[in-house]
Amino acid sequence: MPSDILRKLTTILAADAAGYSRVMEIDEVEGLRSLRAARAIFKKFIARHHGRVANTAGDGLIAEFPSVVEAVQCAIEVQRELGDTQNTTDTALNFRIGIHLGDVMIDGDDLLGEGVNLAARLQTMAEPGGILISQQVYDQVHGKLTVGFDYLGEKRPRNFSEGVQVYCVSTLSQTHPNVFVPEPPRPGADPQSAPSPQSEPEPMASQRASDWPEDEFDEVLNKARPDATASDRLPPNQALDIKKRAKQFGLIFGAICLVDIFTDRGIWAQWPGLVLLTAWLFQAAPMWASERFSLRYLRIAIGVGALVMINILSWSGHFWAFWPAGALIVVELLRRRRTRTRT
Repeated sequence: MPSDILRKLTTILAADAAGYSRVMEIDEVEGLRSLRAARAIFKKFIARHHGRVANTAGDGLIAEFPSVVEAVQCAIEVQRELGDTQNTTDTALNFRIGIHLGDVMIDGDDLLGEGVNLAARLQTMAEPGGILISQQVYDQVHGKLTVGFDYLGEKRPRNFSEGVQVYCVSTLSQTHPNVFVPEPPRPGADPQSAPSPQSEPEPMASQRASDWPEDEFDEVLNKARPDATASDRLPPNQALDIKKRAKQFGLIFGAICLVDIFTDRGIWAQWPGLVLLTAWLFQAAPMWASERFSLRYLRIAIGVGALVMINILSWSGHFWAFWPAGALIVVELLRRRRTRTRT
C-alpha cells in the first residue's frame, strides 16, 4: 500500500546561536536585537540561494535547499556577513552551522527525520562562527567551491548507529586557497577508527550548543585524533602525497644548490630552500596535530620558526624576529580569549 508520508531528498542547513542564554542574561533587549539582525541576514542569503526557512525555534533555524552547492555557499556568505556586522560587545551572537544532504519527511512546511537530526548534530559540534558538513555534502561540493575543507574524521552522534564522516569549511581558505584536503577512509574500512561513545560529545536534540562547555569543542576543527599515529591521522593516499612532495622539494632544493655553486654569485640557495621547507611543513602539519598541539598552534610554531631562521640567516647583530613572532603569539592569545568570551 502506498505510504501517506511524503519524503524527499534535500539539503538541510541547521543553525544555532552560541551563548544565546548568556547574552539574554546580560541584556535581553540587545540580545533580541542581535538575534533579529542575525535572522534577517540568514533570510536574505537563504532567499538569494533559492532556499527556504523550514523551521525556527528560539535562537535556531532549519532551512532547506534544492542545491547542495547553494546551501554551502549560503552558509559561507552568512558567516562572513555576521563576522563583518557583529561587534565585540557582550551581546554579539556567533552562529554554528551544520549541513547535510539526506532524506527527510514533510509535515506541512516542516521537515522531520534523520536527515534533519544529523544536520542539527553537526551544528552542535561546530565552533562558533564555523560550518560543519557531512560526507554526502562534501562529495558534492569539494570540487565546485573555491574554499578549502578540513577532514575531522569519523564522529558518532548520539542515537546514530553508524559513524559520520565530518568536514569543516576551512577558515584558512581566504588566504590559502590550496588548503590541504584529505580524503577520509570510507565507513567500515577501519573499525578501530570509530570513536567510542564516551569519546564524543553526544548532545540531545533538545540541547543547545551554547549549553556545552566551551573547552569541549575548543579548536575541534583543527585537531587530529590524539590516539592515532602520524600515519593514521591522514588517509594513506594523502600521507604518501606528503612524502612524495618532500622528495620533490628535496630535488628542487638540490638543483638550486647546484645552480648556486656554479654561478659563483655568493650563497643564496638558503632562501628558496627555507621557502620550500616552510611550505612543506605547513602541508604536513596535520600529521603531527594532536589534542595537546592543535593544527593552529603547529602552524603558528612553523611561522615563528621561519621568522627565526630568516633572522639567523640574515644576522646583523640584532634579534628582530622576537617582535613579529611575539605579535603572532599575542594575536592568537587575543583570538582565543575573544572566542572564550563570546562562547
